[in-house]
Amino acid sequence: MQATDGPVHHRVDITDADTWFTAQLGFVPGQDVTAVDWLATPTQRLAEVTAGAVLHDGLGRLAPARARLAWYLHHIWPHLLACQWQRIVQEGAFVGRCGEVDDELGSAVVAGRLVRDLMRLCLLTDRRYPPYSKWLGSAFARIPQAAVLTPVLTAALAATDWHTRVHHLARACETVAAAHNRLGLTGPVDPATSPYHSRPFPALHAERFTAVLTARITDPAAHTLPLTGTVDQFIDSTDALSDPQWA
Repeated sequence: MQATDGPVHHRVDITDADTWFTAQLGFVPGQDVTAVDWLATPTQRLAEVTAGAVLHDGLGRLAPARARLAWYLHHIWPHLLACQWQRIVQEGAFVGRCGEVDDELGSAVVAGRLVRDLMRLCLLTDRRYPPYSKWLGSAFARIPQAAVLTPVLTAALAATDWHTRVHHLARACETVAAAHNRLGLTGPVDPATSPYHSRPFPALHAERFTAVLTARITDPAAHTLPLTGTVDQFIDSTDALSDPQWA
């Protein structure tokens, strides 16, 4: 190891489990955790807390706490899937509609947003916490859908005309829709795209998936939640998502 001048910061902090969990998540697992606690916690934070290396757990506090955080509660997971599908609903047709008015740049920007949303949806479907942008592609590459979807999503991003973008995104949406059906959380939904009303391009009409997932939720409190989902489904600020107090 090369010698250095001045003090060395080894980045080792001494703390206790409850203080650490509160700093990372804003709550302590197992202590009256509410649906709001889950929804206010960025998925990146949950990924870090549940997947980071543990070298020693002498007091036996970390393992049970991490087990409680392994995945969302049974009534929250379908809600978050519904919310992610809702994001597809909101902009799914805009790639083509931008193209209709000769806005190729706008079409490409929307395509990029949809690719990210589809990748995050695949991770949620596969019961994996979506990480923040730096690690999104790496996490996506590890799930089963990636082998089929990566070439299609890459082609959508590389396309230089909106017709090609729409074609590849339609294929991607059909693949993700088929993955939803394999979950068995709801009854089967036709995964095929169809014309977007009178417009000259296909769409998945993803509101169908939002509807069946919302109908699947029986918990009264979760059933009344708005379709905005967890904090990083409706906030895109790194500063806000990095601080549990802001989130």
